[in-house]
This record gives sequence, C-alpha cells and structure tokens, in this order.
Amino acid sequence: MSALPPQYNPKDVEEARYQWWESQGFFRADPDPKRTPYTIVIPPPNVTGILHMGHALNNTIQDILIRFARMQGRNALWVPGTDHAGIATQNVVEKALAKEGKTRQDLGREAFLKRVWEWKEQYGHTILYQLKRLGASCDWRRTRFTMDEGLSEAVLEVFVRLYEKGLIYRGNYIINWCPRCQTALADEEAPRTETQGKLYHIRYPLAEGKGHIEVATTRPETMLGDTAVAVHPKDKRYNALIGRHALLPLVNRKLPIIADEAVDREFGTGAVKVTPAHDPVDFQLGKKHRLEFLNVMTDDAKMTNVPKPYEGLDRLDCRSKLIVDLEKTGVLGAIDEHVHNVGHCYRCHTAVEPRLSPQWFVRMKPLAQPAIKAVKNGTIKFVPARWTKVYLNWMENIQDWCISRQIWWGHRLPVWYCDACRQRGRPGVIVSKTPPASCPTCKAEPLRQDEDVLDTWFSSWLWPFSTLGWPKQTKELAAFYPTDTLVTAQEIIFFWVARMIMAGYFCMKQPPFTTVSIHGTVRDITGKKMSKSLGNIIDPLEMIGRYGTDALRYTLVTATAIGQDIFLSEERFAAGRNFANKLWNATRYLLSQGPAPASVPQAQTIADRWILSRLQRTVKQVTAALEAMLFNEAASGLYDFLWHDVCDWYIEISKYVQPAEKENSRAVLAHALEVSMRLLHPFMPFVTEELWQQLRLAGSKPSIMVSAWPAPDKQLVDTKAEAQFERFKAVVTSIRTTRAELNVPSDHRTPVVWVVSKDAAIRRFFDDHKTWLQALAHVHEVAALQDVRKQRDATTAVLDGVEVVIPLGGLIDVQKETKRLQQKAAEKMNDIARTEARLNNPQFASKAPVEVIEQTRNQLAQAQETLKKLHEYLSVLQSM
Repeated sequence: MSALPPQYNPKDVEEARYQWWESQGFFRADPDPKRTPYTIVIPPPNVTGILHMGHALNNTIQDILIRFARMQGRNALWVPGTDHAGIATQNVVEKALAKEGKTRQDLGREAFLKRVWEWKEQYGHTILYQLKRLGASCDWRRTRFTMDEGLSEAVLEVFVRLYEKGLIYRGNYIINWCPRCQTALADEEAPRTETQGKLYHIRYPLAEGKGHIEVATTRPETMLGDTAVAVHPKDKRYNALIGRHALLPLVNRKLPIIADEAVDREFGTGAVKVTPAHDPVDFQLGKKHRLEFLNVMTDDAKMTNVPKPYEGLDRLDCRSKLIVDLEKTGVLGAIDEHVHNVGHCYRCHTAVEPRLSPQWFVRMKPLAQPAIKAVKNGTIKFVPARWTKVYLNWMENIQDWCISRQIWWGHRLPVWYCDACRQRGRPGVIVSKTPPASCPTCKAEPLRQDEDVLDTWFSSWLWPFSTLGWPKQTKELAAFYPTDTLVTAQEIIFFWVARMIMAGYFCMKQPPFTTVSIHGTVRDITGKKMSKSLGNIIDPLEMIGRYGTDALRYTLVTATAIGQDIFLSEERFAAGRNFANKLWNATRYLLSQGPAPASVPQAQTIADRWILSRLQRTVKQVTAALEAMLFNEAASGLYDFLWHDVCDWYIEISKYVQPAEKENSRAVLAHALEVSMRLLHPFMPFVTEELWQQLRLAGSKPSIMVSAWPAPDKQLVDTKAEAQFERFKAVVTSIRTTRAELNVPSDHRTPVVWVVSKDAAIRRFFDDHKTWLQALAHVHEVAALQDVRKQRDATTAVLDGVEVVIPLGGLIDVQKETKRLQQKAAEKMNDIARTEARLNNPQFASKAPVEVIEQTRNQLAQAQETLKKLHEYLSVLQSM
C-alpha cells in the first residue's frame, strides 16, 4: 500500500469515492422483511434550485441519520426527488421567453408547457448533482418528481377522494392575489411583513343634511369599490349616523352607514370604509349585511369598473391621483405615518392584493383533527419540542386552503364543465381522474376543462407515500411507510409538514413519519439572514472547492445546538479542514511505521487503559447524542477525543513507551482510530472512507459505510485509569502553562519539578511514569516528594491531590519577565473593562443573539482567570 501524502486533498478523493459507493450499490435499499427499515424522504428541492447553505445543512443532517442507521444494520432508504415548483419554474421560463420578445400567451398553453418540460430536462437535475457533491447517500434509482406519472396519478386520486367526501369545493372568496404572478396564493404563501405606509383620512359627505363621516384607510385606491361605511354599535360618536347614508367622494355613490362589532373603535377615526371585494374583513361584513360586491381591479392590478379618469391606472398610480383629486375637492384630511403588516408573494415579493375571486378550496378542519391528536398523544414528536406549540396553534386555528392557481405549469385540475347543463341552471361540474367523453347528466360534448392548476404543495403533501408507489399498494409502500424522520426548516412547518401529516392520515390512516427534526436558519456571522441583496451569501459549492465536503459538513453541524440558527463565516470552515488533516496525519503516523497491526490490542500501559476506556465512553456518548439528534454534541465529542485524547496525548506518549510495548501501542492506536472513523463516518464520509480503506483491519467489510456501528465494551471502561491519567495530564499541562506564561524559551529544559503528595500511590505513579513527564513537560528531573519547604523563587499549582512546584532560579530573567507580565496584566485589565462595559450595555443585552452574549460572558470569565494567574506569577517574581 502506498504511503499517504503529507496532507489530505479532498479533490483527490471525493469524486472517485462517491462513484465507487454508487457503483457498489451501497446506497440502495429494497424491501426486506428480515431487516428493520429506516426511511427518510428528502424535502424535494425545486427544479429551479441550486445548492445553498440551507440545503447543505438540511441534507447533511439527513445523510448523517441515514448513514448512522445503515451502519446500525437497518434497511436505510433515503428517497430523493425534486418539486416542479409551479410559480417559480413558470417565472424562470417566462423570463427566458421575454428575452426573445415573447410571452406565454404568444406560444399558447401546449407549446409553453412543452418549453417548460424542455427546460426541466436540461436544468432540472442540477441540484441533484450538487447533492451528490455533498455526499448524499440517496437511493438514486428511486428519484421522483412531483409531476412524474406516478405522482400525477396520486394527485388525481386524492383530489377525487376529497371532492367525493365534500372536502373540496369551489367558492367566491377573498384570496391573496399576486399581480406579478397573476395567481391566487394561500395565506402561507403571502407572509405578512411590517411595512412603512400612510394612513389617509377621508371625509365622506352625508347624503342627507350637512356634515360628513371621516374614515381612515391605508389603501385609498380601493375606495372606488366601497359599498358601505361601518362603525361600532357602541361607539357613541356615531350613534346618530347609524342607518343613514354617506356619499362616496368623487363618485357620489350612496353608501349605507352600518353598525358592526367587527369594527375596531381604536383604529383611525373609528369609522371604516367597507370594500367587500377587496378586504377579508369587509368580505365578511358584505355577506352579513348583504352589501354589493364591486371588483375594481384586473388580474395585473389595473383599475377597472371605475370612473373614467381612473380606468386602466395601476393601483399605486391610482392612489396618487386619488389623493390629489380628494385634496382638490376638500375632503382629504390628515395623512399619518403608519406601520402595518402587508402580505407579499413568497416568490416575487410583490405586495399581494386581497381580491374576490372564484377559487377551489380544501376544507381543512376535518383533516386537521387526527393530525392534531397525533402530535398531542406523542405519535409524532417535534425536535426541538418547542415547535410542537407552534404547530398546534396553527392547526387549531386552521383556515381552508386555497388550492387553485392561475398559471399553466402544474397539475391541471381534474374538473370539467358542461356548458349545456350550466345554461339550464344545473351545476354542470364533473370531477374525474380521466377526461370524460361526455356529460354524465345530459350526454353533451365536448366538455371544457378548468384552466387552473393545483398549488405546488398539493402534490408535495402526498410525498411520503406517493414516492413509494401510492395509490398502488407496492412492496415499497408496505416496507418503508410510515417513514421515520423528517428533517426540515421552520418556515415550511405550515406549508408542508402539517399538510403531510393531514394527508398521511386521510390517505393511509397512519402518520407519514414519527419524528420531525427542525433545524435553524443559516445566517452570516453577524446574525443577518443570507441574501443576494445583502451580498453576504456563502456558496457551499465554493466552500467544498476550497476546504472539502467533509469540512463543510462538519462545520455546519458543529456550528450550533439543535434547532438554533447558525452563524457562519468562511473562516469557520478551516476548522473542519484542519480536523480532517489531523485525522489524516494521525493515520499517516501509524502507517509510517508499517502496516496496521493485525494483533488484538491489549491494555498494557496506563495510557492504553486510559485511551481504551475513553474510547468506550466516546462510543456511548456519540451514539446517545445521535439518537437524540444532538449532532453538534456528537461531532464535538469526537473532535475532543480524536484531537486531544488520541493525537495530543496518546500518540505523543506512544513515542516514549518501552520497546516491548511498542507493537501493542500501535495496535491500540489502530483500534482507536478505526473505531473513531466509524463513529465519524456519518459526519465526514469521504476522509473516513479513504483512511479506513488504508487501515483495513482483520474482518473488515468492503466499505466503512456498511461496516457495523461500534458498541461500547463495558469491560474496557477503567475509571481508575482515567482518574490517574487525567491527573498526569493536569500536571503536564500545569508545567507547560507555567513555562509559556513565564516565557521560558522552548529549547530550555526546566531543571527540576517537584510533584508533592501525601498519597504514596500518587507518588509511586509519578515515579513510575517519570520518563513520560520529562518528555512531555520538557523537564530534566522529576522528583515525587511527600513534602517540600515553601520556596520563595518557585511557582506552585495545586490540583487533584498534587502540588506541582517549579523552582525558577536561573531559569528566567526576573526583571525582564516582571516588566513583561506587568504590561500583560495591564492589557488584560483593559480587556476586562471593555468586556464588562459591553455586557452592561442595555442595547447589547437586548439585541445580541443569546449565543453571542453567552460567548462574551465566557470571554470575561477566562480573562479574569488569566489576570488572577498573572498576579500569582508576579507575586512569585517579586519575592525572588
């Protein structure tokens, strides 16, 4: 076997290793009744997507879980796929057409859809290739698409079932309308954000007699659709006006003044204009009081059915003209600055327009009941648990879901209309999985299919079972459903997670998964969300190119605790790269002395007993952390064990063992490295596979990913050895720290160190391991004593039943060191003052992330401890 290069180069390893894994079929999972299944379905990325840090985090977590389960011997299936992303994909293709000077209307529906399919075939798999670069061990044979033949059949099946049970209906309701995308949006697709606007006061003249009633509105352009003015019935200011009429300014339409408890007396003047076709609250008022519904905007938010001066104007241009005209007529009152919540399209970020429109809806309350019960009784659990409350709050107040979209790319509604029946006053609506040849009622033909398509989420809410073959009863569906873990982000709990749970119970009578793991949002190091506009995006593919895939994965999972947001800077990825190199060099050191030993490691020395015991504890800790989805704790525990225990201590001590102990020491090191690589493999798959193949100890499987997950050996847990060796480490560290603080040149050995203890066993231990202490602490002589007279020119450290005394005479320049340490102490005092001022700053305390505040507190504690030690050293120097 060729020698390992001095450094790990991911580019030499990753692509070749991934191709080998695929060619060997290690990612595949087929139904096997003899094995326990473990299933994850990927949150399908949009076909328009490219890998960003959110994807990288989400899919790294999924891959960790799949690799962990696979090594535990479970039949681990990770189902990949992509989402057709109706609005997003149509927008991409329409932009491409615009560069050619064309619109989708120029092409017509069929030709446009052909163009979208061509685009999808050319670009739609990009993100799947990028997921492979991330190391995702999906069963790529099972890649699905939300508009493939099988999933399309599932969509039709569930639509018809829901319709037949009265859970899908068509109605004329206020919906969120995006004028840019020209389609309806569900409430979750039109998130409301605080927006700085204005509150316009307008005086509506009374129709009978003199006087006026003043209303306040944030959208004066909608006044052209007003059909009433409303006040609260208990508002004494307006008691005399209830039942009378006002005149709509500039139009002179007579408006009834109505009373309703829905009116907020504290908003504006307490009197509100009522526009039933353009506001959800006004819509309910319109139905209750039987008002007229006037739609005054077109699909692209141009004014229509309004007086000629405003006809055809964009809604905002109309607003500006109305303000000028209202002022001219003397009815415009105050204009106040006003912050309010405005819904915006989740795709193009255009302000949505509440609008009366005939749409298709799903009745959600009946579907929500079993989904609420499943979370309350623990059948499905959220990790972290705090998201349970968020989920239940939304589910218990759920509204009907608007599922129709006025676009062309997507699943077309399986709804046909018989115009002959409709002309005779019959419903004339046919819902069918297959196109009906004629009307089943009157036999008329041809029939007209509904132009709308279904919301993208209507196909993805079926994802956990449709990807396994439903509505067909396949072997895969029987073997792998319900799935086990869903890994996702908080922002799609309502879009997707809740709906999948409802669909699972409706279609399968079972939950779609048992655990929902919610990870945080990836932010920049200052806490800002990454975005193109802020210029703070860190491209995961660039980081892979610079630091390697393993470094990216390791950094993402160790950057924060479970469910917390992640604060990233490019510098953080260097830690992952350095860790990969540390493991590489430890293995390289072992193999530089010959092939990995085939012998079974024995606990011969105290260092052997200590490292083997620490290994068992690490196996137990990492396994428990992974089972609890505490990924950062698992990875950090492995880092501590490998970097500090194995590399900093065991490898260094192995250089000074007796010749007769040398080969066994190599066997212990090989064992510790091999087991650690298996533990680390789910996090850093490429470097662990490469090094594991170099070790290939007796009885190895063909790949680390199909080797057995380590189990702790209780017989190797040695509490006494751990305590003894930790004391040894503490003594060595104390000597090293003192030498560093007192600026002892590295080539000057400390002449003597006294290890003082009343305990004869401790003194005997340090006598027996004097050689190790001399080598690691850079000391000439070590004396283990029962007692020693107090020395004026010596530093003393007391730790764990041991007093470490280092005489300083002749070792340092006392005057020079005193001056240096005094300056260092002064600098440290300034640091402490600055840190305390920062922590005492109310703005920092209220605005900084919790993690940053905690980090600052830790920095203060460390600085105070350092200052205390400096004063101790100065006290010794001043006595010399």
